[in-house]
Amino acid sequence: MPSKGPDEEFIKTGGSKVTDSDFEDVLRKKEAIRKKFESDGPLARFVEDAKLLLALVGDYWNKRYREIPYWAISAVVFALLYVFSPIDLIPDFIPVVGLLDDATVVALCLSMIDQELKVYKEWKVQNG
Repeated sequence: MPSKGPDEEFIKTGGSKVTDSDFEDVLRKKEAIRKKFESDGPLARFVEDAKLLLALVGDYWNKRYREIPYWAISAVVFALLYVFSPIDLIPDFIPVVGLLDDATVVALCLSMIDQELKVYKEWKVQNG
């Protein structure tokens, strides 16, 4: 039976296609991605998580932090680019509903990398 929306397999598949240029896109569009989370709507509850995910991508890309499996960091990059893209499963221009799939992708990604994110947070506290 086909999926009715984003699920873990959707994120894993998307993450498996992440390239170096996708990492660069996230870092180049960091402020725009952050602002998308700060707007009203379903993404607003993930503002602090988004900041952490963006920092994780930056630390990984700059080789400061490499203790995360590639599947996990690529899932983060995929999720952040998914949120940034106005064209996805439900186009973002549809009020409120258009951001629900974005919020779902972020929530699923956070759930999938929960343990890796805890380790990164500890590292971040120790290494500032």
